[in-house]
Amino acid sequence: MRISENINEILLDIKKHSPTPERVNLIAVTKYVDTEIIKEVLQGGAYILGENKVQVLTKKHEELWDFPIKHKWHFIGNLQKNKVKYIANFIDMIHSVNKLSLALEINKRAKENNRIIDVLIEINLFQEESKEGYNYQDFLTDIPTLLTLENIRIKGLMTMAPYTENEELIRNGFKELRKLKNELNTLYFNNSLTELSMGMSNDYKIALEEGATFIRVGSKIFE
Repeated sequence: MRISENINEILLDIKKHSPTPERVNLIAVTKYVDTEIIKEVLQGGAYILGENKVQVLTKKHEELWDFPIKHKWHFIGNLQKNKVKYIANFIDMIHSVNKLSLALEINKRAKENNRIIDVLIEINLFQEESKEGYNYQDFLTDIPTLLTLENIRIKGLMTMAPYTENEELIRNGFKELRKLKNELNTLYFNNSLTELSMGMSNDYKIALEEGATFIRVGSKIFE
């Protein structure tokens, strides 16, 4: 594997394609690799690790907790309410808040651990039945309650594009998410929404051009 070279290539792409590269973070999606490979990722210069299964995440977190290179864990998959308690004491960000009941549970578990957990709201922009995520109108309905939760900090929005060759469809979706963030900042969040998590191995360059601040890249790192 050319892990460090691949990471360096992605970091160069961030500088090349993002209008604000200094605000962009690479999330290395490590769901298909073990902790020995993850150590190579950290040594290669990617310090935010993304996992989508709680059981796998907790195991890797335990195996790497004393590794000398500082790193963060982001949860990027569909999160079940009954699993939140297992990650609430260490998770740095949850990208996939897609319903009020989940936000309430994260808030509860964060409070139990004397923490404030950063979260992103996942919006199902592309209306794919196979994908999780808030319907935008449902999110608007829930905002007044979400804003009362003291132990979560809503930092921005996340979406997943369909796996398609239609770059215009992908670009329009990412553009729409940026527009929604700006709209929400004006109406409800007083410019506290700063993050857009969008773009994966096949479409992160488009996401960067449209204002992504987090790109979630897996296969491109490990090819």
